[in-house]
Amino acid sequence: MEYSEALTKLGEFTRFGINLGLQRITSLLKILGNPQEQLPIIHVGGTNGKGSTLAMLSSILRESGYRVGTFTSPHLVSYCERFAINGENIAEESFVLLLEEIRGALAQVRSETGETPTEFEVLTALAFLYLARAKVDFALIEVGMGGDIDSTNVIKKPLLSIITNVSLDHLDYLGSTLRLIAQKKSGIIKPGCPILTASKDEEVLQVIRKKSGDLQAFLREVQLEAKWERQEETSEGQFITVQTLQHNYGRIYLPFWGDYQLENAATAMVAAEILQEQGWQISEEAIKQGLAKTKWPGRLEVIRRNPLIVLDGAHNPGGIQALSQWLGRKKQEVRRVFLVMGMLDDKDQMIAAHLLEPLVDMVIITKPKSSRAKHWEDLRKNFQGKIPVVVIESLTEALQKAEQEARKDDLILITGSLYLIGEVKKVISK
Repeated sequence: MEYSEALTKLGEFTRFGINLGLQRITSLLKILGNPQEQLPIIHVGGTNGKGSTLAMLSSILRESGYRVGTFTSPHLVSYCERFAINGENIAEESFVLLLEEIRGALAQVRSETGETPTEFEVLTALAFLYLARAKVDFALIEVGMGGDIDSTNVIKKPLLSIITNVSLDHLDYLGSTLRLIAQKKSGIIKPGCPILTASKDEEVLQVIRKKSGDLQAFLREVQLEAKWERQEETSEGQFITVQTLQHNYGRIYLPFWGDYQLENAATAMVAAEILQEQGWQISEEAIKQGLAKTKWPGRLEVIRRNPLIVLDGAHNPGGIQALSQWLGRKKQEVRRVFLVMGMLDDKDQMIAAHLLEPLVDMVIITKPKSSRAKHWEDLRKNFQGKIPVVVIESLTEALQKAEQEARKDDLILITGSLYLIGEVKKVISK
């Protein structure tokens, strides 16, 4: 089977949609030999920042000399991005072989559960199988949605669980309040295992603290263990200072912008210190160099200059809020801001428009490539008409429109959906 054919086969599972629960993935992994039980796992959840935090911690551990596997989602350009070892994506050939092996187990899963696994469950099983056979020193596993019944939550004894933060997202599946969503996300807390959170919301912390106490898990809170501050923003990133209860790290370079990345960096650093306490060899220099070498595309990523073109996958209220904070500062450095935006139907388009409209000079609305963007044009209704709003379905034409309008000292910001960001990267690469 060729890679393209494998993607077609994988696409067959999308018709089962989002179907949360652990019954199917538990059955599938048992048939495959429970590879997740052979892995030293760090489980990373949260509403925003979990991908960036995972990328930073992965880079720190690699810099410490360890072999580090990662499973993240969604991908931007290729499914192979989701599975990596020391930053190198899985080979297409390996992806195909593992998918064929997993498909061979599906009849038994259907017999045992009466259901077929979803696409994400198949990918989760593929990740565990791939990383276990590679015998990685660490497997950093990103939660897909929520926590308690997300397919990654078959993990029983992680080295560490991380909940970066909790804000409103996926309301149809996780609940309509912070408390309900926090209860879902705290499902990755395991009995007697360490749990780290960067949340500062008292309502969220009450849920996490109670769950940790009930399970006798060892809760650590980033806000109590670290202080951080930006020192300088450069054309490529920013210099920050971080002091934890363990150490004063002094001046550190982060190769990306964004206020929120300071908190993500502090979270990764405290996580590294928790692993140090467990006996893992991680030096101060490895922490600083790991942060400086981190790569995490699609988050305030500069893809071109003159004019400056920036991609950011902000797609929920927390992410848009963080983006607007950065844009409020950056706006002072450019002449005009052109916003190219595409959002899925189930995202909070009103808040996104409300936060970004005062900061931009023109909006170009376009269509993300997703079945969840059937009413993509409705985004226009959320803008108040104080600035020009143009609707262009073709992403290529939308980007051309922005570049026609922009001058060298302008900013083109592309945001609203990671699906859109992935398509932009494909268009730009061509």
